[in-house]
Amino acid sequence: MHVPVLLNDVLQYLMPEDTPPTRVIDGTVGAGGHAAALLDRGAGALLGLDADPTAVGLASAALARFGERAHVVHASYVTMHEQAAALGWAHVDAILLDLGVSSMQVDTPERGFSFRYDAPLDMRFNTDTHDSTAADLVNHMDEDELATIFYKYGEEPHGRKLARAILQARPLYTTRDLTGVIERATPRRHDDKIHPATRVFQALRIAVNDELGVVERILPRAIDLLERGGRFAVISFHSLEDRLVKEAFKRAATECICPPEFPICICDHHASVRLMTKKPIIAADAEIAVNARSRSAKLRVIEKL
Repeated sequence: MHVPVLLNDVLQYLMPEDTPPTRVIDGTVGAGGHAAALLDRGAGALLGLDADPTAVGLASAALARFGERAHVVHASYVTMHEQAAALGWAHVDAILLDLGVSSMQVDTPERGFSFRYDAPLDMRFNTDTHDSTAADLVNHMDEDELATIFYKYGEEPHGRKLARAILQARPLYTTRDLTGVIERATPRRHDDKIHPATRVFQALRIAVNDELGVVERILPRAIDLLERGGRFAVISFHSLEDRLVKEAFKRAATECICPPEFPICICDHHASVRLMTKKPIIAADAEIAVNARSRSAKLRVIEKL
């Protein structure tokens, strides 16, 4: 069963009781859990986007009971401006992004997101494209490229050694092929808390889907799409995503971004939002007990000035 992460907090920030939003975008609609709750709570209309065609099918079924109040589209959230314009929405009152890979995707073996199952090395969110798969990356990138991906996107300390081992072992076509190489090449310690393939799989998934690049591009555009008083909530699941969100929100909430040594302001930058969450909201122990995925979730919210 799909359990939306930090649902009560999302509703608290995006659904003020005095003025429920008229138009909402759920840019990562997934199975429709957050979207259904927002509509049940009183959102006028919701546009749900997802790059994953399987998620679109699930969300469409879950939101069918809302009729014309729910619009589900197979598209990346980076296109939310175009998708909103197609509905005649120039601005919206609330935006939600629930970033990263979903439990539904991880638990579908044939998608290749998890080292727990033997499956083709795919990892694409949108399987309807001809974009590169994880297998394409591990079989065609050189050692420097792979090591950079592992370090940059997985913060993997043994990235160079693992890249070298992959080159010696390829071709690699399945998750089991790759996991075996990583296990043999990674120094193990008794106090290791995570599987040695965890960081490499994360790094490959981020690279395949250009996750950080997409997040970086959409944050300022999403702020522009908000109506005055509109709110933007982002749930992230690892430090790389959260850092991008934190920095983008801080910049948008800052009146002047000139270097501190400048005697006068010359940047002409003005704050466009206010921070609703000075520190990220994290899941309570009770939620973590019923939904382990929420353990690493961080929610940040801003409001358009």
